[in-house]
Amino acid sequence: MTRASDNAAPSRAAGVVRSVRGSVVDISFDHGLPAIGNLLETGRDGRIRIEVLEQLDARRVRGIALTATQGLARGMPVTDTGGPLTAPVGRGTLGRMFDVFGAAIDRGPAPGDVTWRSIHRRPPPLAYRSTHTEIFETGIKVIDVLAPLERGGKTGLFGGAGVGKTVLLTEMIHNMVGRHEGVSLFCGIGERCREGEELWRDMRDAGVLDDTVMIFGQMNEPPGARARVGHAALTMAEYFRDEEHRDVLLLIDNIFRFIQAGAEVSGMIGQMPSRLGYQPTMGTELSGLEERIASTHSGAITSIQAVYVPADDFTDPAAVHTFSHLSASIVLSRKRAGEGLFPAVDPLQSSSTMAVPGIVGERHYQIAQEVRRTLAQYGELKDIIAMLGLEQLAAADRAIVARARRLERFLTQPFFTTSHFTGSAGRLVSREAALDGCRRILDDEFMDYPESALYMIGEIDEARLGTPERAA
Repeated sequence: MTRASDNAAPSRAAGVVRSVRGSVVDISFDHGLPAIGNLLETGRDGRIRIEVLEQLDARRVRGIALTATQGLARGMPVTDTGGPLTAPVGRGTLGRMFDVFGAAIDRGPAPGDVTWRSIHRRPPPLAYRSTHTEIFETGIKVIDVLAPLERGGKTGLFGGAGVGKTVLLTEMIHNMVGRHEGVSLFCGIGERCREGEELWRDMRDAGVLDDTVMIFGQMNEPPGARARVGHAALTMAEYFRDEEHRDVLLLIDNIFRFIQAGAEVSGMIGQMPSRLGYQPTMGTELSGLEERIASTHSGAITSIQAVYVPADDFTDPAAVHTFSHLSASIVLSRKRAGEGLFPAVDPLQSSSTMAVPGIVGERHYQIAQEVRRTLAQYGELKDIIAMLGLEQLAAADRAIVARARRLERFLTQPFFTTSHFTGSAGRLVSREAALDGCRRILDDEFMDYPESALYMIGEIDEARLGTPERAA
């Protein structure tokens, strides 16, 4: 196990702590001022680690602590490591869980067969980026039909607690490993330690842990660590894309907490806040992370990011800056989850820039538009049905309601990762099979079948296994 910084044999300048204000530490050096981004070590056995943010003058630097600063005092010696924070990369990271420093936190031994790389890396040059636009199939019907993802693109997943967000992320990891022979990487930014432990157990029980890397900057860690864990995750993902030429599925939860950590750091070092108290460098910081998520000629990093919208205000600067980087938005609905329609994706609120005829094809585009139109008309008729009853609708409107309800149930799907809870085997449905099912429902081929025959099935022909009931 080697570190890139060890190979360069950097000089290790010595300094002294001059002031400590929370996580902000000022340090003076008589010789060899550290570069911005360098990692400094102090405290007992170098356990307190600080990243240089500013060079105040010829002898002083200001840094942000990546660890807790309890016990740190003025006059303590500080050592410059001579390089930036590094992350482990290689096959030895598969199936393991790490913190922002690359230390294993799953109670296992230190990973072998890894090298160490700086977490601060530039995005791939334009000359190396792939200009080929390709659909990233998830095997999940409602997503592939109505909000198809882009291979090498970025998707925002909007959902609160209890609507199936973690289950949906885990299922995508399962489908990526089993179908695309790729690597999945889960990055928890500001995650609760309970959620991380539960996700690790779920992935282990689902059998997808061996092709998964997990890295966490937990909620109780300093903002400096939470602001850097995303960069560490991307360094790991870039290795599998560039060195092993494998597709990578990168799941980030939650991208808002990355912005929030940056705002905390900005406030502590005394920068003037911008609108609504966010850091003035928010756009630059977010772009530095998002632009590294790209498709090249050697592989692709496809990202699905959970996004929290403060107070449901989509004009909030954090939401606006995040939206500008996304190619698809998937909205989870608590109402649909309450109705048992899983995955609880809202088909009308979710959207994708890939859903145009020139990319998905004319047939896919027309079917998706007709599905949306049918579901939207059903939504408009719900108030009338609630007041007057279904029998008071015209025959054409009753037919729309019947199609929409069958579409809603067909777009549900049993998951592999929940099969041990539900007792139902998971289904992986191709995009063509999902489109074929929607088309046949819209053509009233299954009008004589009960709605329940279409609930929690895979391909549409599974509905024929039940006994069709004649409509009255």
